[in-house]
Amino acid sequence: FTAHKMPPTGSPTTNLDPPSPPSPSTISVKPDKRTRSSSFHETANHGDVLPPQVGDQLFVISTYSRFDNLAHGPFGTESKYGLYTYGFNSSSGTMTLLSVTGSEIVNPAFSRMHGTKNIIYCCTEDIERNGRVLGYRISENGALSKIADVDASGTSTCYLTLTNSSHMIVANYWNSTLVTLPVLPDGTLGEEIAKYDPNEGRAMKASTLNHVNHSSNDTTTIAERQSDPHSHAIVTDPFLGCIAYVPDLGCDLIRQFYFDKKTGEFTPLTVIPSGKAEGKPDGPRYITFHPTHPIAYVINELSSSVAVFRIDRDVIEKIARETREGDGVLRDDFKDVQTMKMIQNIDTIPSAFPISLNTCGRICSHPSGRFVIVSNRGHESIAIFKSSQRKGREGTLSQVGFFHTFGFTPRHFQFDQSGQFLIVANQDSDCLSVFSFNLATGELKFTGNKYH
Repeated sequence: FTAHKMPPTGSPTTNLDPPSPPSPSTISVKPDKRTRSSSFHETANHGDVLPPQVGDQLFVISTYSRFDNLAHGPFGTESKYGLYTYGFNSSSGTMTLLSVTGSEIVNPAFSRMHGTKNIIYCCTEDIERNGRVLGYRISENGALSKIADVDASGTSTCYLTLTNSSHMIVANYWNSTLVTLPVLPDGTLGEEIAKYDPNEGRAMKASTLNHVNHSSNDTTTIAERQSDPHSHAIVTDPFLGCIAYVPDLGCDLIRQFYFDKKTGEFTPLTVIPSGKAEGKPDGPRYITFHPTHPIAYVINELSSSVAVFRIDRDVIEKIARETREGDGVLRDDFKDVQTMKMIQNIDTIPSAFPISLNTCGRICSHPSGRFVIVSNRGHESIAIFKSSQRKGREGTLSQVGFFHTFGFTPRHFQFDQSGQFLIVANQDSDCLSVFSFNLATGELKFTGNKYH
């Protein structure tokens, strides 16, 4: 799910109100300061600028268009198009469908905005064939035009991160490979320049032709899902961008890597348990950072829990400094160093709700840094946590509440640019639900705006 700000000027266009995309998978948003670049205005004619009643932000929703080649099993509707662009009105919380793109795109499961250009990237998900990483330029009226299409060098491509070193790093879920692609000055992508395989070339134990439904959370499903490594995301540290963290759902670990910002290579460091390590499956899915404190949050999909980690910035800076000032090769003694330590573990669902009926989806920290938000697929809720600002307890969480998503399987969600609206993508109800977000209390309130 991606969104970006648009200037509210120009001649009127038709205000359409068609259905929302079937089986939405992710949402992306573009910040206003980035959208107001000269390149954005050069892409649109005066007559293409949207009127204020249509919206002041753009949201791009990526969808599932084919179910039989996925690891998990959606029960919504296969979409006809891969990408849907909406205008969002931040005064009313309403959305208007502006553009549909990509009848030929198969399962663009995850999307990411370029940091300074009006470009969105998405990756395709397929357990049998290598994914593709696609790039689209966004015009001011929401239309998308393809500018990049490269091999993801792995199957079930599920996550993209743009680094501060002109690279895109990619996580492939099914065969667990990590890949580095160069990002060229015009925003297009080059072919793979580095790759890491935690399975070291061994075949996966699970079969692509006969496998469990990865949406389930029973013991049989968990046993097969955790018979192989499964990289579910990849991010770099928020300080220097030289440590990459990879939640491995199959191994209940956060893998640490030294990321060489010149070559794009990954050097494995020690691993960190993603939860309490009490012998029960956790299944780490995503990791995100607090905007100001040295804190990381890991969402554990299988145990319905959030693990809170304190990051050791001094260690990261020492690794970067001594590697940079030396011969550029990571010292062996750094390979056993942990750059973060777990300080809290908190549940995402009420204790009365069976864990076997829920899997967690997305996690993010609110831009204010005061709240952490999680989606529960099965409990069909958004869980809100307050992030402590108290000295010595910075970033630790306390529960605010659970809020129904008015739809099934909230796979993804995204705030608008004000942080006062939350749009939830309910995968198996084929709908988007719009909520207002109370910046003081963290409470959600359904606006009544729902797009099927």
